[in-house]
Amino acid sequence: MPATRDDLMGFFKDLDIEVTTVDHAPVFTVAESGDLHDRIPGGHTKNLFIKDKKGRLFLIVALHDAEIDLKKVHQIVGGQGRVSFGNAELLMEVLGVEPGSVTPFSLINDREALRVTPVFDAAMMQHEILNYHPLKNDATTAITGGDLIKFAKACGHEPQVLAVSEEAKAAGL
Repeated sequence: MPATRDDLMGFFKDLDIEVTTVDHAPVFTVAESGDLHDRIPGGHTKNLFIKDKKGRLFLIVALHDAEIDLKKVHQIVGGQGRVSFGNAELLMEVLGVEPGSVTPFSLINDREALRVTPVFDAAMMQHEILNYHPLKNDATTAITGGDLIKFAKACGHEPQVLAVSEEAKAAGL
């Protein structure tokens, strides 16, 4: 069974990570979340669940308006050949979430097999506060960038902070 929001919040508490969560109507795309950006401070994000030609899985996390060249991103993240999006079944199997609810917090569901390589965009990591869904798209949870790294490591992952967005590359991050 995938972790629930309560499981996630308990995990944060065990790690001594402070978060704040705002409940809202479900949002399925970045475009639908526009009004939340005005109500919830911090960097708002998008998450791309992708796989390379060899079946290696990546979770790319970047600011909501970041431009990411999917034809070249494999060269940055260490993938083999061009990448494609993982399907809904694979997403549920590996990260325990549905499309529209993808979040780095879903790494809590990949603690055994460690099948996903998390990649956090360097431009996103410049923000003090970052916002993600707490495993479902009907709420937004704010966390510091440092605590996001701490969380990922506690899940057994070594997140890569890389310049995957055009904005990060242009800033020389």
